[in-house]
Amino acid sequence: MGPSLLSKTLQGITVTSLASVGAFFVWTKHCQFTPDSQFTPATEPLFQSTWYKKFNPNRNPTTHDECVRRLPLHKIRPELLEDARNGGTKLVEAFSQGVWGGLGFKIQRLYMEKKYRNDTTTAHQLWTPQQLKTSTYDVGTEVTDHFVVLDKTPTSILFRCGDSPLHNPDTPRPSDGLFGLTAKADFDKGFAEFRLKSIFFQGEGEAQEKTQGPMPSTLVWLHQLYTKFFMESAMRYVKQ
Repeated sequence: MGPSLLSKTLQGITVTSLASVGAFFVWTKHCQFTPDSQFTPATEPLFQSTWYKKFNPNRNPTTHDECVRRLPLHKIRPELLEDARNGGTKLVEAFSQGVWGGLGFKIQRLYMEKKYRNDTTTAHQLWTPQQLKTSTYDVGTEVTDHFVVLDKTPTSILFRCGDSPLHNPDTPRPSDGLFGLTAKADFDKGFAEFRLKSIFFQGEGEAQEKTQGPMPSTLVWLHQLYTKFFMESAMRYVKQ
């Protein structure tokens, strides 16, 4: 999900295979992207966050989007709704468990496990489906040597992506990004809303290209298909 070459390649492999099946587009038809005019540095609070300012100090151009999925409350596990009603974190945790432990992340997880998992530097990270499906994703949790939790609220979990959490943990990286998950239950309107927010950028130094983010348009398209796959595969972990 990050802007690294590894992620771009894996997204291309995954989505190219899936996109050949027309059922994929039917399956993900309820996943919608926020219009570009409504998800901008001027309108999205994540662009004003301490994390964005810290990791993109030169305000290099970004590739960014937001995928939204709504689910009727009657389809959601009752214990998640009860916890959400009381201000708990279980709904967004279940969403995160579905994103990382579900089918959408499987190919990327297996590749990263083979390449980066070891008994020394990455042994503390989450790698197995069981770990990913049960973690509460508290601040500092590291996922498959590519993501780390920066912040957590009752309705959101924010990850840093783009490189290993072991590299430049407190300073900008050449390839950097923020990946936010939110899950909110609207009991008055009768649905829960799930959002995947991605902001990718060159954090270290000043980008030579001042008008275009780190992903060309072809990779943006693949990334968005991949994001829909993440979103829809995660829904099974919040449903009854």
